[in-house]
Amino acid sequence: MSTSSGHPEPADGLLSAAARHLRGFAHALSHPSHPPVPLLADAPKRRRRLVPYVAVALLALLFVPVTYSVLISDYGLGGGTAGVLAVAQAAPLLMLAHRPLQAWWIVFGADVVGALILLRPTATEFGVRPLPAAVTDPADTIWPWTPPVIIGYLFVLFALGLREPRRTLTAVWLMTGAAGLLLHVIAPGRSNGSAVLLIVLGAVVLVVAAALRERGDAQRRLAEQETISEAERAGRTLLEERTRIARELHDVVAHHMSVITVQADSAPYRIGGLPEEARAEFEAIAASARESLTEMRRLLSVLRSDGTDGERAPQPGIDRIQQLVEATVRSGLPVELSMGAQVPKAVGDGLSQAVDLSAYRIVQEALANAVRHAPGARTRVSVTTADGHVTVLVVNDRAQRPGSPLETAGTGHGLVGMRERVRLTGGTLDTGPLPDGGFRVAARLPLSGRPVPSNSPASEDS
Repeated sequence: MSTSSGHPEPADGLLSAAARHLRGFAHALSHPSHPPVPLLADAPKRRRRLVPYVAVALLALLFVPVTYSVLISDYGLGGGTAGVLAVAQAAPLLMLAHRPLQAWWIVFGADVVGALILLRPTATEFGVRPLPAAVTDPADTIWPWTPPVIIGYLFVLFALGLREPRRTLTAVWLMTGAAGLLLHVIAPGRSNGSAVLLIVLGAVVLVVAAALRERGDAQRRLAEQETISEAERAGRTLLEERTRIARELHDVVAHHMSVITVQADSAPYRIGGLPEEARAEFEAIAASARESLTEMRRLLSVLRSDGTDGERAPQPGIDRIQQLVEATVRSGLPVELSMGAQVPKAVGDGLSQAVDLSAYRIVQEALANAVRHAPGARTRVSVTTADGHVTVLVVNDRAQRPGSPLETAGTGHGLVGMRERVRLTGGTLDTGPLPDGGFRVAARLPLSGRPVPSNSPASEDS
């Protein structure tokens, strides 16, 4: 902001800056930064959730009688006054689990009042009884904070440091120091070594507790980021597999479109006596097929990564599973193959080309996983047909060399690709570990590439 003359306004003075900081401290001290939820409230086990309550209950049960005893034996207070003061100074420790800032206000006020009561020149009106011979001279006792007050106050500060931000902790520490200074001004003749001790120890406790809290916050944020990264990685893996499957299916669809184009172009020459309307219709079909092929090539250029050449070899199918098994056996994995007699060996007879390719890829990925994660394990591959479906089953036993897997953690592409292929063809997939340590992959795909009604007539199995 600037004045009408164009010159910037002068910066705030020291008084306005101090007032602004004081307002911030006052707001921090009067407004807890968290709801009244105890520590470890999100712990999965009930025993861990009860730990804060048990801890504060033990503190209160310990400090109330100890404070009462010290006030009577060392400071000569009467039983009634000592009891009220002990409860006021120690009982609020019960609130540390869920409301540490409110507990600090009560403890801080009770400690200041207790320090004033312990001033011997004016303490008689507060119920101080005559000192017995065994009681130390008041001038030699620890003041303004008694030993139980110091230790209990440090627990309060530690609880605050675990829950509140730095501004609140700074305000609490300054209030503690200001109270000690004010009490020294009221009673300059009394030793205020405990006030200095509490300031020093309090600063140490607050720094340690704040460091622990910030470390825990950093670990939680890191865990959240790791969760987000895992979700993003899973999504990226899914998209990569879908893109790869789409590239493979492009070749399948392009083949059918090419056949349509050739048939539509050659129809007028193969069929004599066609009217002009029929010839024009065939020409339109051929033109539409060519346009579709062009659009598919454009789509494929988008799906293909930069620098990746298209596949030039024919897409494999069920008829290539035998070769795949033989290559796997040569790599050192004992594999047994069982092919049903009724399993189609080529596209046709109701077998979809997408199902043909998917069955091969599922067996290929299952065998690759067995080689990587279960070297030397006996593996069984079975391909059968029933009820209009082809069933692919790959089962491997526990690894014969469990201490030397080729990979300890996979990328996750394999199972994701299997699921996408099965979903694409309308089939089902069942994967999971076996009780003896092996693994099982079972896929059931409709021969036509579309879901088959459950009441369809069953075909003979092999």
